[in-house]
Amino acid sequence: MDNRKRTAGSSSFRSLVFWSSSFSRQPARVLIVEALPPWWSEICKVLCDALDNFLSLACSLDGPCRIPLLSLYAISRQQECLLPFAQVRGNLARLHSCVEELRSIPGEGCIIGAARGSDLLHQTVLDSLQQFKQYMRHAGSSQACNNASVEVTVVTSQPGRSVVHQLETRLKDADLVSLRRLLVVQVCGAADSGQDTPSPEDTQAEDSLMLGTEVDLQQVENTVLAVETVFKSWLQEQGGDGEQLHLLLPSSSDNPIPVCVKCDTQERLISPALIPLTPSLGVKTESIRDFLPVFNSSSNQSPAPQKLRVIKVLRAEAVCESVLYGLPLLIRPTTCWKLDWDEMESNHSLFHALCHTLRSRDLFLLLQLEPDQRPPAGSSGVRSFYMLQPCPSLSLLLKPVVSRELLLPCSMPAAAQAPSPHAMQTIEGCLAQLDEEFVLNPVSLSSYLYQHLTNKGLVSQQRYPYRLQSSAAHKDWPQALEGPRNTVSRKQRQGRPVGSSSKVRATVAPMPSSTSPSSSSSSLLGPPPAKALRPALSFLSSRRAPAPTQQQEADDDDNSMTMQ
Repeated sequence: MDNRKRTAGSSSFRSLVFWSSSFSRQPARVLIVEALPPWWSEICKVLCDALDNFLSLACSLDGPCRIPLLSLYAISRQQECLLPFAQVRGNLARLHSCVEELRSIPGEGCIIGAARGSDLLHQTVLDSLQQFKQYMRHAGSSQACNNASVEVTVVTSQPGRSVVHQLETRLKDADLVSLRRLLVVQVCGAADSGQDTPSPEDTQAEDSLMLGTEVDLQQVENTVLAVETVFKSWLQEQGGDGEQLHLLLPSSSDNPIPVCVKCDTQERLISPALIPLTPSLGVKTESIRDFLPVFNSSSNQSPAPQKLRVIKVLRAEAVCESVLYGLPLLIRPTTCWKLDWDEMESNHSLFHALCHTLRSRDLFLLLQLEPDQRPPAGSSGVRSFYMLQPCPSLSLLLKPVVSRELLLPCSMPAAAQAPSPHAMQTIEGCLAQLDEEFVLNPVSLSSYLYQHLTNKGLVSQQRYPYRLQSSAAHKDWPQALEGPRNTVSRKQRQGRPVGSSSKVRATVAPMPSSTSPSSSSSSLLGPPPAKALRPALSFLSSRRAPAPTQQQEADDDDNSMTMQ
C-alpha cells in the first residue's frame, strides 16, 4: 500500500517527513526469468526459494520505499507476464502466488532453438519497457516512482556472455530512454565452471560493455544465498547522481580551505526496527527495560532473567563492526540482594575470570537468545544473536549482531597497490594538523544539546498571562467572567493629564477567576473586572504593544480610582 495513505496511528507515521527525500531515485524493477529446458529443472527450486525469501522481507519493510514497482515475466515456450507492475509493500499474498506460478512451470519439454530464445528474450525486454511507459502515463504524479526509470534483470542458465551479446545486438536500435540498467544474471552450476569461454564476438561485446552500454553481466552460484543476494541489492539506495558525504580534513596553516574527500554511503544491513511484529530480534537495546521482559503486575513477580547461550568463540580481529547494530549494553556482575554472600562472591569471581580470559586472549563470544517459551504452532520462532566483548574495566559489552536475513550485499574491493606518493603526502599533512589523544573522553565532546533544548522549550512554552491577548481571544472568554464595569463620570476623567502611572501599576494582567460565585473569596473580592483582559505591557512581550487608546487610558484611570 502507498505509504502516504497510512494513518497517524501507524508506527511509521513519524518517518513520513523524510520519506519524500530518502530513496527518491529508486527505479521500478522488472524480473525476466528464462524457464527454458533443460536448465530450468536445475535452477527452478533455488530461484523460487530465493525469490520467496526476498519478497517476504521486502513486502514487510517499513520506512522509505525501496522498491516502488515490480513486474515478473517468464519465458518458456512463449513469453508470459506473471505479474504486471504492482507495488511491493504489503502485497505479499499476490507476489507469493506469482512465485508459485513460476515454480509450476515444467522443467522438461521441447527445447526451442537459440535464435527463437533470444528473440523471445529481447521482445520481453521491449514489452516490459512499453508496459512501464503505459503504467507511468496512467499513474501520473501520484506514483512514488518519481524518476520514471526502470531496471530490468534477466535470470538465465545459458552462457552469460552470449546472452549479453544477443541483447546488445537486438536492442541497439530500440528506444531505451526509460531503461536505467539491464542486468543479466547467469546462475552457474558445478558443471558450468570453465565452459563459458568467450568467443571473438563475445570479446567484442565485453569491450563494448566496458564502454558503458546498458547491459551488465553477473555470474552467481546455484545456491539460494547467492541468488538471494542479487535480489537484496534492489533494497539499497540507487542514487548515484551526486556525492553523498564530504570528509573535511585540515590543510596546512597557510591554506584556510580544508581538504575535501568526497564519498558515498551504503547500508550494510536492514535495521530490525523496520520490521514490524518481529519479537526477539534485539531491536531495542537503549536501556535495560528494553532488554528485559515486562514486569507482570498481576502476579506480583519479578521478571525471569533473559538467557543468552554462548555458541561460539571468535577472534577479535575476525569481527567486522559493520555487522553490529543498536546501542551497546554494559554487563557487570549482579548485586541482587536475594543472593547470599557466598553465591554472590563466587559469581563475582567467575565474572572476573571471564573478563580476564577474553581480554588476555583477545576473544569475543557469540551468544544466542534463549526463548522464554516454545513458539506457537506453525512457527519456528525468531532467533536473535549478540556479541560479547571484554572492556578494560570489570565489565563486558553486549551488542546485537545482524542475521543473514537482514544482511545486504557489500563487495568492497581490496586495494591492489599502494596509494600514490602525492596523495599520501597530502593526507599525512592533513592528519599532522590534528591533536592526538590517547584515550577518547566523551566529556570533552559537547553537542550543545542543553542550549538547543532550552531554546526549544522557551519558544514552545505558553507565556500567558504575560503574552498579548488578541481581540479574537477576548471574545472567547465566558460572559460569566465579566463583572459589572466600575466607571466614573466623564467630568472626573476630564482635566486629568494622560500619564503612565496607572499602566505601571498593572504590570501583570490578573488571572481570570475560576471559583464559583458562591465561594467566600468571590463574595469578598467581587467578580473580576473586564479590564483584567487588558494586554500586557510591551516590555514583557516579544512583540511591541500598540499605543494605548483613549478607552484603555480611561480604563486605567478607572482602575486607579477603584483601588483608592
